[in-house]
Amino acid sequence: MSETLKDYFEALERLKEGKPEHVDKDTLITNDAVSLEAGRVKGSIKKSREVYADLIVAIDLAREEQTKEKKERQKKIDKAKIDANGYRERYEAAIAREISLLREVFQLKKQLAKLTGEKVIPLRGMTRGQGQRGALQ
Repeated sequence: MSETLKDYFEALERLKEGKPEHVDKDTLITNDAVSLEAGRVKGSIKKSREVYADLIVAIDLAREEQTKEKKERQKKIDKAKIDANGYRERYEAAIAREISLLREVFQLKKQLAKLTGEKVIPLRGMTRGQGQRGALQ
């Protein structure tokens, strides 16, 4: 194998491992990307040259693998987003139930106060230092 081909294959390996030296880490593996990573000019790997046939096949396989990995990663991200939205909906529903229960407790306290003659402090008037107990008595 010539020194030039060796450089190209080493560049391809660096790209596959995600540790390129001359191009961005997330660069799509293409003939041009391998050329640039090998320190050559863009377009130096040509399909018309028989010497590059094995290299081009290896590049095509690496690109397919990279694309497949990106699709799998994107599926995981999409699933995580859907899960996060589901959790957000459940959280908001729980908060709505909590508020509804607080209103119901307040209304019941007001009714109890009318029957017993005790004073009821509204929930909105509650300060941080009072806590719930002081606000509802």
